[in-house]
Amino acid sequence: MTAQPVDILLVEDNEDDIVLVQEAFADARLDNVLNTVRDGEEALAYLRREGRYQDAHRPGLVLLDINMPKKNGFEVLESLKADPRLRPLPVIMLTTSDREEDIALSYASGAWSFIRKPVNVEWLKGVVQQFEQYWTLVWRIPGYRG
Repeated sequence: MTAQPVDILLVEDNEDDIVLVQEAFADARLDNVLNTVRDGEEALAYLRREGRYQDAHRPGLVLLDINMPKKNGFEVLESLKADPRLRPLPVIMLTTSDREEDIALSYASGAWSFIRKPVNVEWLKGVVQQFEQYWTLVWRIPGYRG
């Protein structure tokens, strides 16, 4: 069985973290398409295909930071889960926070997983490869049509 590429939306405002994730995906030689937006309002516009994102492909997975300008990750997650068209999207919180309150709120709000941002590129590559295998070989993403 071969893994199918998944469009992934990275919602991240820190340029260093964006580069780290992009490098991890490139180094892991994943065929996934990684799109990036830099704040919560832009994420919602992308996911709703509004404005300049009207032709955007709906991602099969969202990697969502918590601490961002305009709308934080919890506000974005709440909006996603309130929208019947976006509710099925798997969301993984990818953040520097390790607060128990943030972890509990992430799951209570509908996140599928909570990953603390690593500082080690090799570790992140391993996580990315495991996610790619899980999300494309083991689990069928609800409503995903590529």
